Amino acid sequence: MAKRQRSSARAIRTCTGLCRSGRFDSHPEQATLTSTMSDINNSILLFVGTLRLLLFVAGVLVAVAAVLSWAVRTRRISPFSAVARFSRQLDRRLFAGMERRVLRAGGLPAHAPWWTLAAVVVGGLIVLSLLEFILGQVGLLLLALSGDGRVSIAAVVANWIFGYLQLAIMVRVIASWVGGGPYSKWWRWAYVSTEWFMEPLRRVLPTLGPIDISPLVAYFALYLLKGAVVGMLL
Repeated sequence: MAKRQRSSARAIRTCTGLCRSGRFDSHPEQATLTSTMSDINNSILLFVGTLRLLLFVAGVLVAVAAVLSWAVRTRRISPFSAVARFSRQLDRRLFAGMERRVLRAGGLPAHAPWWTLAAVVVGGLIVLSLLEFILGQVGLLLLALSGDGRVSIAAVVANWIFGYLQLAIMVRVIASWVGGGPYSKWWRWAYVSTEWFMEPLRRVLPTLGPIDISPLVAYFALYLLKGAVVGMLL
């Protein structure tokens, strides 16, 4: 994930640097276009940095609320204190929805704050990863369209296709963890996109008890194939 974030940011910064250096300014129209591209890229980088900060602050606040809730529920803080009353107000605002989901799943309501914290952390990482991946691909596309010669449009499209398939595999894994399936409207697209090569792969690979290693093998196979194909098209 960190490697993907660095490559995405590098692609955007490379495009911005080329715009500023005047490498695309052989015509007045290109000069105007590249100036606009530079402004857009700067705005994108600022937006990603701000979003990362906001998600970090949200995670810290939810963590503090979860610790307070745990301390009150376990009576490490007196349930009649002002802190306890404040914590119960936070519970109603932050954790009520998660408590209902935990109860429907047969869990304990006291675990709802920790599930909420996990959802915020994991959800934030997923959002940032997807956003930076998309922005990195936009940066590559801008480089391809600029005529710089270092990136071809075919390589960008191939990179998109392989990235989409890798994302679908990760979504399938997450769906298996949370009880999703190929007939759910939220997860079906991932199964439809990948089952054409996952199903033959499962027949070939040996089984490791209840563990299905086909998503792991498929993900890294796509990673290697993407590097080879995109490298040939550059």
